[in-house]
Amino acid sequence: MGKTLQSRIGIDLGGTKIEAIVMAEDGTIVCRSRVDTPRDGYAETLDALVGITADVANEASLSADRPIGIGTPGAVSLKTGLLMNCNSTCLNGKPLREDLESLTGRQVRIANDADCFTLSEASDGTAEDAESVFGVILGTGVGGGLVYHKQLVQGVNAIAGEWGHNPLPLANYQPDSVSDPIPQGTRPCFCGRANCVEAWLAGPSFERSYAQASGKETRSMEIVNRASAGESLATDLLEQYCNLLAMALANVINIVDPGAIVLGGGMSNTSQLYDRLPHYLPRYIFSDQVNTEVVQARFGDSSGVRGAAWLWSK
Repeated sequence: MGKTLQSRIGIDLGGTKIEAIVMAEDGTIVCRSRVDTPRDGYAETLDALVGITADVANEASLSADRPIGIGTPGAVSLKTGLLMNCNSTCLNGKPLREDLESLTGRQVRIANDADCFTLSEASDGTAEDAESVFGVILGTGVGGGLVYHKQLVQGVNAIAGEWGHNPLPLANYQPDSVSDPIPQGTRPCFCGRANCVEAWLAGPSFERSYAQASGKETRSMEIVNRASAGESLATDLLEQYCNLLAMALANVINIVDPGAIVLGGGMSNTSQLYDRLPHYLPRYIFSDQVNTEVVQARFGDSSGVRGAAWLWSK
């Protein structure tokens, strides 16, 4: 008889939805469920987590000893054991792991959603053959995670991979041509600093660049479509975006030197990134070669919930 695959529960606790899966040891998704994230507070969120856990566990006939992995929009403080840095603010300062373990009777592991994304893509995704992987979320915010030998690196401050709130060295920007607009001004970030990576490379930040130049508010993917159609402003700003992204990723490569960088989030669906990043990266990297592969996530929006389940790979 073949080996019995041990399943585990993965949950992606997002700002608008909660998704849960049961995933087998080989990465096969056994079942899946989604519910809206409650907007009333922490107690209601706990109830929703308990309910969706019971739903998928019952559907998969899962034993009571199978654990839960959760990806959250923040991290667990190593100082207090409480959640911190969550944009779903009702979670901040709460003992989510302990509360959920008490209510479900299952062991729980928690990681940042970008960490879960990276772990998924390093485990059986597009970067599964790389020894070291840096994962990047380019969405409404900018996040990152680091995996080495398929093990998540969280660091002594629980912030490994948080590149989105490092400053962009705009003074080092090297335009590609006279039509390449040089970034202008100082952009405050919600974290209290200025000119963070997120302030220039999140999807809304790209939209802000276009609005400042055109006077028109336009969604990021529409700007990308206009660039593909040949609109000069959209083309120039998308080229600037690729250049800025290369500058930001070069800081990571110069320090971590990962085998692969995996892009996720809405902006990762922009095909021009994969064409233009190899052009820009060499001008910012302190080496005579760039062997780091930049690839798109294999599992897309499902990477976060899959990575949450992979938190129990060992």
